[in-house]
Amino acid sequence: MAISQRQIQKLQQTLSPQQIQMIKLLELPTMQLEQRVKQEIEENIVLEEEENASDDEEAQKISVDDYIRDDDTPSYKSRINNFSKDDKQRPVNITEGRSMQEYLAEQLRYRNLSDRDMRIAEFLVGSIDEDGYLRRDLDSISDDIAFSLGIEVAPDELERVLGIIHQLEPAGIGARNLQECLLLQMRLRRMDSPAKRLARKIVTSYFEEFVKKHYEKLMSRLGVGEEEFRDAIEEIRHLSPKPGNLYSEGGMDTTPYIIPDFRIDYHDGQFELSLNSYNIPEVKINRRYMEMIRDMVTSNGIVAEKNREAIQFVKSKIDSAKWFISAIKQRHDTLMRTMQEILNFQKEYFKDGDKSKLRPMILKDIADRTGLDVSTISRVVNSKYAQTHFGIILLKSLFSEAMQTESGEIVSSYEIKNLLQTCIDEEDKRHPLTDETLMNILNAKGYCIARRTVAKYREMLDIPVARLRKQI
Repeated sequence: MAISQRQIQKLQQTLSPQQIQMIKLLELPTMQLEQRVKQEIEENIVLEEEENASDDEEAQKISVDDYIRDDDTPSYKSRINNFSKDDKQRPVNITEGRSMQEYLAEQLRYRNLSDRDMRIAEFLVGSIDEDGYLRRDLDSISDDIAFSLGIEVAPDELERVLGIIHQLEPAGIGARNLQECLLLQMRLRRMDSPAKRLARKIVTSYFEEFVKKHYEKLMSRLGVGEEEFRDAIEEIRHLSPKPGNLYSEGGMDTTPYIIPDFRIDYHDGQFELSLNSYNIPEVKINRRYMEMIRDMVTSNGIVAEKNREAIQFVKSKIDSAKWFISAIKQRHDTLMRTMQEILNFQKEYFKDGDKSKLRPMILKDIADRTGLDVSTISRVVNSKYAQTHFGIILLKSLFSEAMQTESGEIVSSYEIKNLLQTCIDEEDKRHPLTDETLMNILNAKGYCIARRTVAKYREMLDIPVARLRKQI
């Protein structure tokens, strides 16, 4: 094949590193932004926390180019890297309580186990997931133990050691499925009532029928009445399907603490919108470095050769600091501009928090009002919260699809979800409504909706299918 050269002209859209960083700043919620600003202060020597926000901004307006007359330094020298290839990243360890695996390992030390059994038990404990289940089969674990620890262990021996783990707390830990988990918890309880004994029999011999809620079939096979069966089901409901959740000392992921990004106050028919700065430090450029540059420049504006590299380093850091401060301000303006349009669009909802007053709204509606791109609006509302007089709300929850009724009225999908929730709450639990029945009810009320849409909204509301909602 002959080698040849040719010219190709094409248009290609690329993002500069500054634009990428701006996008990332826009996505950050308040708490993460605080960490990002503090990180930038640590990494950029010319940035410092501004104690007095009303301080003059002269340092941020100074251009270092005024102090360098003959700047013929190659551009690559202005790219400063403070890290050596030999540097190692050292993670910051935050002290927490014991993890569940550490708690189980501590219990194992109180048992009289041989060194071999202890190593196998610790490996099994490390394979337990956060729900408290051992979801891997013993053959695969046996292979991993042989490879990692150099110990040949048969599945029967693993079964014996796993039986020791099953005796640990919390009850049900190390189970391989839900049925085994419930039986392990029942084993530690006293079977001192007919309801408990019946519950154990159901889980042991009729678990599939119980899961599928074939209650009439179960009562017929067990030969018990409805009252006895209801008491047994209540005993089963007292058990935990996820024993890992019973351990909460530390080391497990918990629900994050929400800090709202916006505050919306409503007084005398007027809204007041503000951006929650929380603990985000105000930053400015340290004047000491500007003075250092002045000292390095002679009276006639000439820079000594020995000082040129130092000036280039400081210049690079100042440019980076100026851009970061500008990006923070741009983020502030974009967030406020977007939230103001959302507030104007959903003004009736923000008065009292009644979801039935939510207007159908998609990202494009706000993008058209602000003149910003849809992707920018998406980044603004992602993981952002607003504090109102009726509670803290997720901005994404304000966006909904538009549905048209038979009369031609445009309603929000929230209205249909609320109606769907009401129908399910008021249904006969012995004979729950199917998706097709719910579709017919909504159609009779004037909402043109298909069965698959009913199923989609039901799943969004975390409501199971009719068969699993059945009660006795």
